[in-house]
Amino acid sequence: MTAPRLGPPQGPRPGPPPGVRPAPAEEIGEARHPAVDAAVLGMANAEALAPADQIAQYEAAYETLRETLATIDQA
Repeated sequence: MTAPRLGPPQGPRPGPPPGVRPAPAEEIGEARHPAVDAAVLGMANAEALAPADQIAQYEAAYETLRETLATIDQA
């Protein structure tokens, strides 16, 4: 019996459905959130890091997003 494989699924990365484009930043306007923007940028920058360092970056982004969503739920 082999242990389950940890890590991201193999194969192509998921993306938006065909024909769906993200709204340009100028259309989002006030809906932007600095903490979310920083987390997304951190995940994008993690691609250049060593795999062990990527994990820490993804965990930090996850925690930021989790905390941000929790504050939205409380509003």
